[in-house]
Amino acid sequence: MGERLRAVDLARAAGISTQQVRNYVETGLLPPVERTDAGYRVFTDVHADALTAARALAAGHGWPTAGTIMRAVHGDDLETALAVLDASHAELHRERGELAEVLGVLDTLITQDTPPVDGGGPRGEEGPRFGEGGLRIGEVADAVGVRTPVLRLWEARGLLRPLREKSTGYRRYSASEARLAQVVALLRRGDHPFSAIGPVLTELRTGGSPERVRTELAGRERELHRRSLTRLRGSAALDAYLERLGKTMRQISSAQ
Repeated sequence: MGERLRAVDLARAAGISTQQVRNYVETGLLPPVERTDAGYRVFTDVHADALTAARALAAGHGWPTAGTIMRAVHGDDLETALAVLDASHAELHRERGELAEVLGVLDTLITQDTPPVDGGGPRGEEGPRFGEGGLRIGEVADAVGVRTPVLRLWEARGLLRPLREKSTGYRRYSASEARLAQVVALLRRGDHPFSAIGPVLTELRTGGSPERVRTELAGRERELHRRSLTRLRGSAALDAYLERLGKTMRQISSAQ
C-alpha cells in the first residue's frame, strides 16, 4: 500500500489546506482512500504522487482539464484521459498556428511600408490623405483598387466598420477605416486568409503601426512557449504517475 500519510502531510507538502486535500479525494483528483477502524482517512505516497500530477497538469492545462484527466485515470478509463490530454495540446497548437499567421501578415505589412491606422507613415512620413469628412464607398473602392461589393463583403466579415449617414444611410469611411481597407486589399492580394487578417486589424486599431503590434505579439509568442513547456511538464508528471499505477501503454496493448 506504500507509506502511510495523513491529510495534513499531503497538504503541507503541497502548500494547500487539509480541506482541499479532502475535496480532491471527493472530486476524483486523488484516488479513493481507505479508512481506519476509527474512521480516519489513510493516505499513501500514491496519493502524494497523484497530487503532484494533478497540480502539474493544472498548471499547464487548467483545473477543469486536469480534473477530467485525473478522474478518468482513477476510473480506469485511460483512453479518455489521453484523448483529453491530446485535445488540450492540439488547442495550443491551433493557437500557435493562428499567431504564426498573424505574425506573417504583420511582416507583410512591414515589408510593404504600409501606413499605420493613425495616419502617419511607418517612419514618420505622412500617410495618404483620404479627406476629413469621410469617403463614400465608391471613393474608397477606387482608392484601394477593388469593387464596392468587395468592401461590403469585408464589412460583413467584420473587417471594416464604416459609419452610416443618418439622413441617407450611405456608408462613410473615416480616414482610419479607409487606410484599413488599403491594408485588407494588400493582404488579400497576398492570399492571406480572413482568419489572419481580422486579428491584425483588431490589433492595428489599438496598437497603431505594424511594427509596434509585431513587438506586442512577440510577447504573446513567448507566453505561448512558456505555456507549451508547462503543459509538457504536466504530461511528464502524468506519465510518471501512470507508471506508478502500472497503467502503461504496454499493458493497454496486451489487453487488446
